[in-house]
Amino acid sequence: MAADRDQILETIQRYVDLVGKGAADEILALYADGATVEDPVGSEVRTTPESIREFYASIEPLEQESRLVSARIADGQAAFLFELVTRVGDQTYTLAPIDVMTFDDDARITSMRAFWSNDDMQVG
Repeated sequence: MAADRDQILETIQRYVDLVGKGAADEILALYADGATVEDPVGSEVRTTPESIREFYASIEPLEQESRLVSARIADGQAAFLFELVTRVGDQTYTLAPIDVMTFDDDARITSMRAFWSNDDMQVG
């Protein structure tokens, strides 16, 4: 039986929360075996748990806040907009990527593609 909307929305919310303040291993636990990550779209697709963990480990030490802005869920897939604010010294970097994910029957992520580029980054 496919994951329902509420299960997928719960995974999305947990993902957004963990990207802001979580550990790489916690984020990796949201992914199913064999999952892929392409962040941003057009970059090399990460296909192993080790490469996916390495990606999230790179943002783990940053001072960040995140919030889910909106989500659309249909047929075991979701597209959602979230905001990520990163502070480095006196600078603030704000990015609002649109992520597209697919999910397995347990609402674990089977693929993630993040749509954003450096042109989308706001510096304050």
